[in-house]
Amino acid sequence: MPEKNSQQGQCSCTALRKATRKVSQLYDEALAPCGLRTTQRAILNHIKRAGTPGMGELAEALVMDRGALAHNLKPLERDGLLRVKVDPNDRRNRIVGLTDLGKTKLAESEKYWIRAQKNFEKAFGTTKTLSLRKALAFIVSEDFTEAFGHTA
Repeated sequence: MPEKNSQQGQCSCTALRKATRKVSQLYDEALAPCGLRTTQRAILNHIKRAGTPGMGELAEALVMDRGALAHNLKPLERDGLLRVKVDPNDRRNRIVGLTDLGKTKLAESEKYWIRAQKNFEKAFGTTKTLSLRKALAFIVSEDFTEAFGHTA
């Protein structure tokens, strides 16, 4: 019997969200021994690379809205892994920096993250993993946003 709606169950957004949640759960489990979650590690890692990014820059780099970012920063700040300060160049803005404890925690998480990366690649396949990363990089690009029909 033919399907009534050939698009039913074919929502790309839902499929991506489900896949992201599943992979995040697996990475969170892998990172559990160091006490960080995947999102927390991503935030700390980006701050490490960027130095002392502003809140807007950090939110944009992580593809998060500022409210969600602020929510995610609170426990990291509370635990002494990062500090949020007033930007000396523009008092309306806040800048974020890692503390020594944050640098230590990020370094501690590295071996667990590497193991999770290897497990993902082993389960999914090296070639498919590289193709997936390339496709996902395109999805978060301005080119995709424009092709989708919106302006950034």
